[in-house]
Amino acid sequence: MTGYIFRRMLYAIPVLLGVNLLTFVLFFVVNTPDDMARMQLGAKRVTPEAIQKWKVERGYDKPLLWNDTQTGIVQATQTVFFEKSARLFVFDFGRADDQRDIATEMRTRMGPSLALAIPVFIVGMAVNITLALFVAFFRATRIDFWTVVACVAMMSISGLFYIIGGQYLISKLWSLVPISGYIDTLDAWRFLILPVCIGVISGVGSGTRWYRSIFLEEMSKDYVRTARAKGISEVAVMFRHVLGNALIPILTGAVVVIPLLFMGSLVSESFFGIPGLGSYTIDAIQSQDFAVVRAMVFIGSLLYVMGLLLTDLSYTWVDPRVRLE
Repeated sequence: MTGYIFRRMLYAIPVLLGVNLLTFVLFFVVNTPDDMARMQLGAKRVTPEAIQKWKVERGYDKPLLWNDTQTGIVQATQTVFFEKSARLFVFDFGRADDQRDIATEMRTRMGPSLALAIPVFIVGMAVNITLALFVAFFRATRIDFWTVVACVAMMSISGLFYIIGGQYLISKLWSLVPISGYIDTLDAWRFLILPVCIGVISGVGSGTRWYRSIFLEEMSKDYVRTARAKGISEVAVMFRHVLGNALIPILTGAVVVIPLLFMGSLVSESFFGIPGLGSYTIDAIQSQDFAVVRAMVFIGSLLYVMGLLLTDLSYTWVDPRVRLE
């Protein structure tokens, strides 16, 4: 087990390097350091001296990927890519283009992101699994048919419709909760209840349909027919046998998502004015702040790799037949 975990951690290094390199290339294909300087300086006519000063202060005055003016290994180390990416592996994210410390911003914004993402994840999973078990229990009936139709209809509707519709109906017409905003106090639930409800509702269609297919596949197996032949009630079969043996595919989707909860929701946080990591990433993309974008992509990649490792380890917990050699 220890050797397996160590090997998987070593595999993560080239993955993270590749993701950083790809992010770097894609970003600088669209933008140049001069374009970033002009946007940050906020002036239509910026002198070349001001642009060069901005680049020197932030380390963008060196070549991007390869330094032809040097020799040996320095050709690769004295570049923007190496100096900006190497420090990420020791979790030194540096400063954003507005000179704010990125690590401090991430710690500050992690709380609002988790306050939104964790309830959506837990409540959404509970609702989706419960509905899927209910529908699978009434398989091949009108309840099953019309529930699937409703799920397909909900999947076909854009998430923006739920957000805008919920804001208009719940906040503007009924004035039950604030339409947007956030306060870091005990009253934060007033600002979170609407985005949490919308996040759960918008995922019911796809989640219920996916879990339903998992349960139906398990219900067609021999051990379920054997349990029924022994006289076990259908409810006991569903909850004791079907649900238990469906945990591996459920964990595959759930455990991978857990680390990504720290990254926040890009759309929901932006629309509801929640100062989380998702809105932080959107703002960085709009302002072409490569330092923030690079840090967020690195953290997202690292958490995703950790999620895959956690998924593999969780298999041994739910199914003793699985062993990691």
